[in-house]
Amino acid sequence: MIQQIGQIGVTVKDLKRAAAFYKETLGLQQLFETENMSFFECEGVRLMLTLPENESFDHPGSVIYFNVPDIEEAYQRLKDQGVSLLDQPHVVAKMGDTETWMTFFKDTEGNTHALMSEVKAG
Repeated sequence: MIQQIGQIGVTVKDLKRAAAFYKETLGLQQLFETENMSFFECEGVRLMLTLPENESFDHPGSVIYFNVPDIEEAYQRLKDQGVSLLDQPHVVAKMGDTETWMTFFKDTEGNTHALMSEVKAG
């Protein structure tokens, strides 16, 4: 089901300050930035700096985003296994003809992680 880690999300308090650190201090290649997020390339794993979406994400730590080929199938599989799902699969970004889909879940320790799938827009 899971192919690889596609993205790691790091919650930040000051996006501009954090993006400057990762770009200028660490020397990572910045891919793009939105109002609430900044994305960097790190040898095939995307690093996302993000302001908290809501209070469940407002804590220090990281979110692991697992790439899956079919997000609906993976979502249903987790649901069938009784995993605590936080939302339905949904589009979070459109870049050209590619859509990034995600759904979030909790692990057994209460950590929030995500399944993600990038598909051609259709």
